[in-house]
Amino acid sequence: MTFTDQHPTTRRLTAPTSEILKISNGSLGFDDTLLWRNLDLTVKAGEFLAILGANGSGKTSLLKTILGQQRLDSGTISLAGKPVSRGDRRIGYIPQQKLATAGVPLRGRDLVSFGVNGHRFGLPITRRHERELVDAAIRAVGADGFANHAIGSLSGGEQQRLRVAQALVSDPTLLLCDEPLISLDLNNQREVAELIDRERREHNTAVVFVTHDINPILGLVDRILYLAGGRFSIGTPEEVLRSEVLTSLYGTPVEVLRSGDRVFVAGAPDAGGHDHHAEEQR
Repeated sequence: MTFTDQHPTTRRLTAPTSEILKISNGSLGFDDTLLWRNLDLTVKAGEFLAILGANGSGKTSLLKTILGQQRLDSGTISLAGKPVSRGDRRIGYIPQQKLATAGVPLRGRDLVSFGVNGHRFGLPITRRHERELVDAAIRAVGADGFANHAIGSLSGGEQQRLRVAQALVSDPTLLLCDEPLISLDLNNQREVAELIDRERREHNTAVVFVTHDINPILGLVDRILYLAGGRFSIGTPEEVLRSEVLTSLYGTPVEVLRSGDRVFVAGAPDAGGHDHHAEEQR
């Protein structure tokens, strides 16, 4: 079930223009489990696409195919008209939050530097113009005050700001975000989401954002790709986040509840057989 490509009102200053990411008739599965098939998806410059779905629905696997780390079972995937490849410098990637432990001999600045020299063999040496890029990225995410501290001594929010800077330091065409707000408190969720949104508005960067909770980014999202049970639905939040749509996807009664500017999904079984709530389950 695919909906028309209409865009709700967002804070983006200009409409998406050129095609950045294109998946044609894409299918992927593992063993006897189908994640999704016949997926046709186009993401344009400046567009913010959220990917939702229960555990095991293929959200992270989709990001891996875009990163060139995993191959489609069938179909094609391209970035700006060219096949994707591992290590493509046009793609920025923010992974799931994994706190660095105390004692790790790595400064925040060093982590950001990997965004410009981490692809090289041997000891990474940062050149002058690369140091300037790192400085600019650190300033852009407001990390000046702690970038020279050991990363293991920083809070979760501070570490995630630095990961955002690492992803943005090479000025990517496409920014992939894999649950970047998980484990962050509400204040840090809002700040990190706003950093990502500012990048796409100021640089016309396309954003593909995997999340278990749509609410922190609901006002930023243009479209949603919802994956469930080998099927999918694409459309605006208003089109996809509806009881009848998710009931059809899951094949079981699902209720979408709205309270103010928040959305809650009740009754959608996740990979473990539990209810999938927008705020509580991946």
